[in-house]
Amino acid sequence: MHPDHVFGNVAFESEGDTFAGHKNLPRALASHGPNYLDKFRQFLGEALIADIKIIPPSLLVSDELSLDLGNRPLTLRAWPTAHTDNDLTVFDNITGVLFAGDLLMLQHIPVVDGSIRGWLSAMSGLASIKAAKVVPGHGPVMTNWPEALNDDQRYLSRLAGDVRGLVAKGAPISQAAAAAQSEKEKWGLFNEYNTRNATAAFAELEWE
Repeated sequence: MHPDHVFGNVAFESEGDTFAGHKNLPRALASHGPNYLDKFRQFLGEALIADIKIIPPSLLVSDELSLDLGNRPLTLRAWPTAHTDNDLTVFDNITGVLFAGDLLMLQHIPVVDGSIRGWLSAMSGLASIKAAKVVPGHGPVMTNWPEALNDDQRYLSRLAGDVRGLVAKGAPISQAAAAAQSEKEKWGLFNEYNTRNATAAFAELEWE
């Protein structure tokens, strides 16, 4: 649902293409899209063209969907809540290329906008895909699969473990930012997102 993944849709609208997405994506775009547009217009001004708009998918994926684009069979998979509640991957069955979206973020710190438990759970499902090459949501294309998941899994596991430790001690949510500080030098944008991640994880894990 994030703008860096959907703002480009408008470039294809006039061609009459069908837009596919997770079954939860229309609702997420309806609730978040107007705010994204307002914020980006504040930041970018005239650099954001006037006719940019959010285009929701018309073809909804609730589990797995096979598409044949003409000797190019693709498998679209809708995931349970992880990075968000509307994560979708695309697997090219001919080349073995997996478009993982933000379920795989390299160099850029993972951003928890869904469920940290769900994301950690999704790791095993992602690892089971027999991919020859993986395109992450952020970072370089990788060929060492599923080892490319290791950094994300390590960070999310450390974050969850530290947050559980804070919860067990009865620490307030205001101390959540102390979680996963051992990961600070390993990620870009750590300061921008780790506190947010830790707060979201705390709100989720304190009810285990």
